[in-house]
Amino acid sequence: MSDNVVAVVGNDPSVVNDAVHELISELLEGIDPAIALEDFTVGTDNSDDGSSSVISRVLDALNTPPFLVERRLVVLREVGSLNAEDTENLVAWAQSPTPGVWLIAASSSGRGGAKLLKCASRTEDVKVGSRLQDRQGFVLERFAAHSLKATGAVAQKVAERLGDDVSRVDSLARTLYAVYGPVSVNFEQIESYLGEAGGVPEWDLTDAIDQGQVSMALATARRMLDSNDRVGVQITGILQRHYLKMARLDGSGATSGEQAAAIIGGHSFPAQKLVRSARTLGSSRIGQCLSLVAQADQDLKGAVYFGAKRDDDVDQTDLTVIEVLVARLAKMAEAARRS
Repeated sequence: MSDNVVAVVGNDPSVVNDAVHELISELLEGIDPAIALEDFTVGTDNSDDGSSSVISRVLDALNTPPFLVERRLVVLREVGSLNAEDTENLVAWAQSPTPGVWLIAASSSGRGGAKLLKCASRTEDVKVGSRLQDRQGFVLERFAAHSLKATGAVAQKVAERLGDDVSRVDSLARTLYAVYGPVSVNFEQIESYLGEAGGVPEWDLTDAIDQGQVSMALATARRMLDSNDRVGVQITGILQRHYLKMARLDGSGATSGEQAAAIIGGHSFPAQKLVRSARTLGSSRIGQCLSLVAQADQDLKGAVYFGAKRDDDVDQTDLTVIEVLVARLAKMAEAARRS
């Protein structure tokens, strides 16, 4: 580990950038960033003649001792895009850093730069989980960082409204602090600053259906349509892929997430959930589900018509077809879990 390397890792670029901004303020301790900060992003090249790569300029910055200040910061964003050679060069610097020079290595995606991140003596992990309770906790954390208080119920409503658009939480907290100051806020005070509903991840819908939670599945499907994040045929596409994967696992003999992932691809955790769902539904019901999805897809492509867009910009045909489909699928899963 190197005391001169600090890592920031997350899964949303805006959240990572907010964390880097706070870290820069903390480490500079009032030093003028104009003479003590250099900021780079992997994958860009802003040199005048285009002949110098970003990493070569990063290394030049890292090897330049502080002048007239006690420390300098070099920020390198998106280190997940680093190749092996560039990673090794940066690790070599971290093993023998220039006195007074700090490297902030930030990653929001990709798998590169892992060896560099492991060199860090301090890691700020700002990953936000996909579950509602994870997003709720993130809302409370960012509110607290801006001297705001809120109850768990209020944070849950905010998390439900913003969905997986977690990048908006920090700016929301800044706005609320500017308007109300360091106070305890209720949902009525927050609501007018929330803006449009954010999207939700597709597994929120498939999990609710597989668990037989009809009301939750319907609410999630409506949310997908209300947020303008997806239209009906995109939702039927999600569900078609979901049940086709189940069909591939049905009778395959796969029992673990690793075995299932080897068949359908992806990671072991979601694959394990599909194994359990396929086992619960069984071959006959999986076939029925695929038929229902295929019919709904055909309906959305012109087979039926229930009206044009409503005042809230949601297509009435999309809403009706998707609600009926989701309710049937969830009821089928509910019956399978009881049998």
